[in-house]
Amino acid sequence: MANPFRSRIRKPVRRGSAENYILLTLLTFAGSVALTRLFLEVTRYPQLGRGELHVAHVLWGGLFLFIAALLPVIWINRWIYTVSSILAGIGVGLFIDEVGKFITQSSNYFHPAAAPIVYAFFLLTVVVYLQVRRGTPEDARSALYWALDALSEVLDSDLEPIERQAIETRLLVVIDQDENEDFTRLARHLIDFVNSDTLTLAPEEPGLYERVVAWWEKFESKWLTLPRLKAALVGGLIALGAFAVYDLFQLSISIQNPTRLSETITDVVLQGKIASTSGLFWFLARVVLEGLVGATLILAAGLLIFRRERLGIFLAVLGLLLSLTVVNLFVFYFEQFSSIFPALVQALLLLGAISYRRRLNLGMAGR
Repeated sequence: MANPFRSRIRKPVRRGSAENYILLTLLTFAGSVALTRLFLEVTRYPQLGRGELHVAHVLWGGLFLFIAALLPVIWINRWIYTVSSILAGIGVGLFIDEVGKFITQSSNYFHPAAAPIVYAFFLLTVVVYLQVRRGTPEDARSALYWALDALSEVLDSDLEPIERQAIETRLLVVIDQDENEDFTRLARHLIDFVNSDTLTLAPEEPGLYERVVAWWEKFESKWLTLPRLKAALVGGLIALGAFAVYDLFQLSISIQNPTRLSETITDVVLQGKIASTSGLFWFLARVVLEGLVGATLILAAGLLIFRRERLGIFLAVLGLLLSLTVVNLFVFYFEQFSSIFPALVQALLLLGAISYRRRLNLGMAGR
């Protein structure tokens, strides 16, 4: 005999627009960490509290996270998920920024491992975003879940024509798959409802995301032409690659000269970047990896210059991905949060390379 409790357990269904909510969390997470570090640096690390009391910003992060968790539990409106996503990003940024205090016996906020841990956590969230953005095959149950959730816009008098069309598309999926008679009957009734002449629709007004996308597409077509994008990519790749290769070149010269090598190591130690033999090993590994990736980026730029676009873009994307996911873990350890801006430049170049590849493929397909 089937267990009635187990028969009611259902597999989870991905929420509509989940990728947009995660993107909001990612952006506010990154902004929260960056602005917190900038604020503390500018204000010389002030403390809230007197005497033995110290209200660390990890507590504010926990408060934001708690509010973000409570909001969708209390309210059912769809806009609550946007607010919750933003608060969650701010909260996790404030929370994880103090990770150095919780991985050391001395509660060292400035421990070198803190920055790469924060960066690695951000990268893992990016992986989650990319996985959710890919989507999953939609069955009748998932399509009906999505349609019922979207119908809440009717209750808020905010259902737009494009949203009605999206609901109808999902309901037709339910009918076409015909997996469950109850699902199909419900879907037919809902289609009749959304197509009713008495249903009041809100005027078509693009949201913030749609307006930003429209502005970017207009800016891209007018100013960021393919030749200009290529020139910016080539310049950025050469600049990033040159700095990395230069450091590797300097290290190779120092290795051949014992006196110069001793001076280099002393200089690095005085800067506080290494404090042990293992630290020296990881510093050398960082310089070598950076140099190799830098050489890859320069090679990619050269291929783009000589019109070997496909191979050049492939190497550019490969090099930038390696830099963002592997090399930067070392860089953040030694350079700490001053590496945020270079990482942002690398991310922008990666987006530019992907955009160039997409537009190049479209151009080739149109010929």
